[in-house]
Amino acid sequence: MPQLASAQGGDAPAGDDPDAWRFQSAAYGWLIGVSGNMTARGQTVDVNANFFQVVDKSDSLAAFMGYFEADKGKVGFYTDIVWTKLGFDKSLVSYRNPVPGVRLSATTNVALTTTMTIIEAGGLYEVARWQNAPGSFTAIDGLLGFRYWNNTADLNLNIIGSVDVAALGIERGRTFSIARNGGLDWIDPVLGLRLRHQFTPSQHLMVRGDVGGFGLASQFAWQAAAVYNYSWQFSGYSLGGLIGYRALGVTYVQGGGINTNGVDAVLHGPLIGFNLRF
Repeated sequence: MPQLASAQGGDAPAGDDPDAWRFQSAAYGWLIGVSGNMTARGQTVDVNANFFQVVDKSDSLAAFMGYFEADKGKVGFYTDIVWTKLGFDKSLVSYRNPVPGVRLSATTNVALTTTMTIIEAGGLYEVARWQNAPGSFTAIDGLLGFRYWNNTADLNLNIIGSVDVAALGIERGRTFSIARNGGLDWIDPVLGLRLRHQFTPSQHLMVRGDVGGFGLASQFAWQAAAVYNYSWQFSGYSLGGLIGYRALGVTYVQGGGINTNGVDAVLHGPLIGFNLRF
C-alpha cells in the first residue's frame, strides 16, 4: 500500500530511456493499533488500544509487511502485503453484549487474539503532473485495484454459570471456552487517488486516500496514509528510509444471531521502514 517512493513518472538519469521500467520494493513496519469491535459467534467485544499498549499487555505479537511497485511511463502496478497477529488482554477490550454466565477470561493472558492477512494489488495511472523547480514536481495518480482480507478472531471466555455453550457455538476447554469466528475471507474493490511530491531527487512525500467495499463484500472500507521518504542515490539505484502514518478501516458482517461474525474496526499507527528503488 504505502507507495513508499515516487518511482512512477520520476526523473530518469541523463541518457536513460524516460519510459524504461522502474521498480521499487520496501520492507516496513506498521505499528498497528485497533479501534472498533470484533464479533465471534454472536459475542462482540470493543477494542481500543494503540500499538504500545498492545506490546505492553500482550504475549501474542507478530507481523510482516512488504510492498512492490513497477512503473513504465504513466502506468504502474503495485502489490502490498500485511500479515499480523495481535493479542489483547482483558484491560484492552470490553464485552458489549454479555450472556448471563459468560464473561471475558480472567484465567488467560489474552482475552482476544486476532490474525489478519491483507493483500492489496492494483494499477496506477498518472492523471496530472506539475513541474516545479529542476528536480522537483507534483503529480496525482488514480488507482484501481482490490484488497483481500482474511480475519480470524478468538475470544477467550470463562463460563461461570449454567450455560449451554454448545447452543452458542462456543468451544469448551479445560479452564476456559473459546468463541471463534471461523476465519472470514472477502475481497473488496478499491478506488482512490495518490498525491506525490518530489522536493528533490532524494526527498519525496506521498499522500493517499481510497475507498472500497461498496456493499459488494464489506459494507464499506477506507484508507488514508501519508509517507515521507529520504533516499541516498547510487549508480543505477537508490536506498531510502521512510516514516509515515496509515489508517485502514473496514466494516464486514456475516451471518445473524448467534452465528454473527464480523469486524468493524480501524487499524491505525505509524509506519517506519526502508526501500530499494532501481
